[in-house]
Amino acid sequence: MLGLLLVLFVAVPAAELYVILQASHAFGVLNTIAALIVISAVGAWLCKREGFSTLRKVQGALNAGRIPTRELQDGALILFAGALLLTPGFIGDVVGILLLLPPTRAIARTSLARLLRGRIQVATTGVGGRGFGWGGGRVVDVDARDRRGRDDDPPGPIPLGP
Repeated sequence: MLGLLLVLFVAVPAAELYVILQASHAFGVLNTIAALIVISAVGAWLCKREGFSTLRKVQGALNAGRIPTRELQDGALILFAGALLLTPGFIGDVVGILLLLPPTRAIARTSLARLLRGRIQVATTGVGGRGFGWGGGRVVDVDARDRRGRDDDPPGPIPLGP
């Protein structure tokens, strides 16, 4: 975990700065700044377009009566791509644009799902505290248990009415 944080907070910004400096030496400072601004603007437009498209797909899935898991995963990846595109740097821009393209986003989605499969657990502890953690386990719906009024019962079906 420490290695990942070191890469995220030290190595990635250093690599971004190196690429920006090399681009400014090759193309000039003003051209590099203009390229970063144009890429961010085009990326924001693409992110908006893909985000609204994904929102329509989420609404369609909900109207069809199914849980929009794939669409919500796409939405999270589009949000991450937007964050990468709005931060200055060419490496993040390339990764952000790749995440906005549906074929590469599908590859990223399946890779991320494979990486996280079986590692996320939502559970309760003791006196009704909520927890989120990594590891195997079952998902416990705290709200359903609270509606029945008994904290010591195992989770059961969720009542649909008031």
